Amino acid sequence: MNGLILGIESSCDETGVALVRAQAGGGLPVLLAHALHSQIEMHQDYGGVVPELASRDHIRRVLPLTQAVLAEARQELADVDVVAYTRGPGLAGALLVGAGVACALGAALDRPVLGVHHLEGHLLSPFLSSDPPEFPFIALLVSGGHTQLMRVDGVGRYAILGETIDDAAGEAFDKSAKLLGLGYPGGPALSRLAQEGDPAAFKLPRPLLHSGDLDFSFAGLKTAVLTQAKKLGDGLQARRADLAASTQAAIVEVLVKKSLMALDATGLQRLVVAGGVGANRLLRAQLDAACARRGVRVHYPELHLCTDNGAMIAMAAAMRLQAGQQQPNRDYAFDVKPRWPLDAIAG
Repeated sequence: MNGLILGIESSCDETGVALVRAQAGGGLPVLLAHALHSQIEMHQDYGGVVPELASRDHIRRVLPLTQAVLAEARQELADVDVVAYTRGPGLAGALLVGAGVACALGAALDRPVLGVHHLEGHLLSPFLSSDPPEFPFIALLVSGGHTQLMRVDGVGRYAILGETIDDAAGEAFDKSAKLLGLGYPGGPALSRLAQEGDPAAFKLPRPLLHSGDLDFSFAGLKTAVLTQAKKLGDGLQARRADLAASTQAAIVEVLVKKSLMALDATGLQRLVVAGGVGANRLLRAQLDAACARRGVRVHYPELHLCTDNGAMIAMAAAMRLQAGQQQPNRDYAFDVKPRWPLDAIAG
């Protein structure tokens, strides 16, 4: 028994494979190797992810990536003890590719398989960093269509404190970028353009900032960006950087202040930020400064692990197994869960 866990991620437009080794003494699992293929270039012509194209590309990429990871880690496929895969949430066809390959490998090797929640992978991804957190902590999970604040007391012990009512932070970035005529993926493009603009140039709303709870709603911000873009008309091109900077400032202010509210409400002194938006430089800078003033530790995934990746899936599987939260199985009749709330993770 080598404690080797192979993780496969295929929930959307990245194919990720990784290999981690679980520690017999209960220490944090060790990442041995990972490989990632992004479909950004393929989807750019369409302005967004085309599910059928995404699924077909996962089929082409997953086995070569698996071979590359095993070669880098100097391991054989027969050395793998557990095959983990993203069970949901995500695009159904894309999820089925990863699940099908994982279960086929498990059956061929006579190894158990484990379906992992995609958001739990993001949530636990900071444990892959050089500065891993300790339980308990507040987590700000900002990934794609999800923005959530939760209290995390251990693996599988999650209490949601606030979540998205409509548009999430990632959607606000992407939709606002599209209104500004920026390319796909919109969020990173808007953030890059914002560096050239004035964040105070436009007065944009901070939705639910004073709601008294920890929920999020960014649909009104998107509408405000659309209104400003229409007002500018032909002058939009000259003011795009200012509008991008103002949009980013509004999103980040809400995320930072709600995170601080969650810390105050729970009395915890540790914050973990995970998900794609967690790579945003302004968000990191403002959270670092605000938490430093309060004596709060803040942790992030490594920048290259903020996006979807196989490492976070392998890591989450290893941590669940070590914590006794879940057991792998040899039932290779798999299913996927395109819609799967994190608080229903036991299902």
